[in-house]
Amino acid sequence: MEELNELLNFELYVYQHHSLTVFEVVTATLLFFATKLILWLIKKALDRETRIHNIDTGNSFAMFQIIKYFIWIIVVIFMLEIVGVKISVLLAGSAALLVGIGLGFQQTFNDILSGVLLLFEKSVKVGDILDIDGEIVIIEEIGLRTSQAKTRMNIVILIPNSIITTNKVINWSNQSRRTQFVITVGVAYGSDVTLVMKLLQDAATSHNEVLEDGTVQVRLSNFGNSSLDFSLLFSSVNIFEIERIKSDIRIVIEKKFQANDISIPFPQLDVHMNNSNPIK
Repeated sequence: MEELNELLNFELYVYQHHSLTVFEVVTATLLFFATKLILWLIKKALDRETRIHNIDTGNSFAMFQIIKYFIWIIVVIFMLEIVGVKISVLLAGSAALLVGIGLGFQQTFNDILSGVLLLFEKSVKVGDILDIDGEIVIIEEIGLRTSQAKTRMNIVILIPNSIITTNKVINWSNQSRRTQFVITVGVAYGSDVTLVMKLLQDAATSHNEVLEDGTVQVRLSNFGNSSLDFSLLFSSVNIFEIERIKSDIRIVIEKKFQANDISIPFPQLDVHMNNSNPIK
């Protein structure tokens, strides 16, 4: 027993009036792993409650992140106190340094504050589909400084949280499950307008990911310079894969137009030459 006490009280490091002992290192290490274990148990409990009570996964994730950050802040303070680092003295003695760090890491602090706001407000959750500066992404994880998202090309990107909170962002997941989209197409002048509208409607309704709830509409939207311009409006719930759905419908439109001798014109420009005064 005495040997164990001697081992635990063995001084690893001595600085001024404080020494770092084996007991303090062991205590801090045990506290670290105990915190990891507690967080793992909390996450398992939240996952179980999410499955049983059908709680939104984004809300569950946000709740766990808030709990995790709060617990780690308290644990880190306790660990510093255990090894003899006084937080009050540390903050008072490094006030000027903290000011410099604050100025240098202003954007980082802005991102962290934005991450806290996202977790508390829950305006954006895990699984939400966002349109950020024209890029469609699905949120996979919301961190304290950055959020992890995946693009339509299955590329994982890290987005600073301040971009989500300060920029103009469209949250498609907050919209109605029945979201309307549009495909524009032009046909040659002289085409049968009624037939064109029917073919466009058939092309949309033939796709199995287009909702058959009467929302498919075809409109003659404009008399263009080289074509009659039509707009095909349809609804779908698969927002993240909408560009693939649009491509499928365009392929069907092209096949139907070819089968019915309807041409999609390209821009043309007629140039009239005045030969009354030829250039010498």
